[in-house]
Amino acid sequence: MKDLLKVALIQTDIFWENPEANRASLEEKICQIAQKIDLIILPEMFTTGFSVENSPITEPPNHTTTKWMKQIAQRISSAICGTIPINENGHVYNRFLFVIPDGTVQSYDKKHLFRIGTESRFFSEGKSRVNIEYKGWKICPQICYDLRFPVWSINKNLQYDLLIYVASWPDARLNAWDTLLKARAIENQSYVLGVNRIGKDGAGLSYSGHSTGVDPLGVNINPLSEKDDIIVLEIDKNKLNTFREKYPFYKDGDNFEIIA
Repeated sequence: MKDLLKVALIQTDIFWENPEANRASLEEKICQIAQKIDLIILPEMFTTGFSVENSPITEPPNHTTTKWMKQIAQRISSAICGTIPINENGHVYNRFLFVIPDGTVQSYDKKHLFRIGTESRFFSEGKSRVNIEYKGWKICPQICYDLRFPVWSINKNLQYDLLIYVASWPDARLNAWDTLLKARAIENQSYVLGVNRIGKDGAGLSYSGHSTGVDPLGVNINPLSEKDDIIVLEIDKNKLNTFREKYPFYKDGDNFEIIA
């Protein structure tokens, strides 16, 4: 168990539909991190950008990018996570991969598909939420558009300590990104880490980052940045537990189950 978790948020531009270039660029950035890190978080669809129609850039499970993540995790003794388009049994999923240094891979398939961006036409939705155990932390991974649906992240009986959102969240709605990350932290009495990309994609959308950590009070841990950046921050399990004990709001939460 580790009370302090040191995390690196990789806020970067993404080469459009070019997995090889993106892996090379990200590996170079990761090698620049001089500190010992427990977890590295990459943006949504970090190998391709938010491209939803190009089936040749999808990968089968445990293929090139997954193996690359395993190699990175083992080399630097840190977990690494982010999403890539996975083609499995005739379906394409926007799949969050969480890889730890021993090679274990846990995954979550995006539940809420971005209808406006036609993601729901080409991708299949995930069916269940996932909680991941890592170094004594309970972690709930979610993806971009999931952020708009608070029921999907409800932290009933404190099922998790850390909520992660990886995203391709464009400039036009950046205020919603900033606001909803804080809301999810406050309502769930949890740390929230949100990683968004920068730059302009092949569909003409612009992105300005604002990757951040948010504490359970809804306060940003780091200044918001709109540049290519590696944001290293530390979150504290003892502080989280102390806050929950002092303000046990979760005990008065509504009792319901998600059935679909």
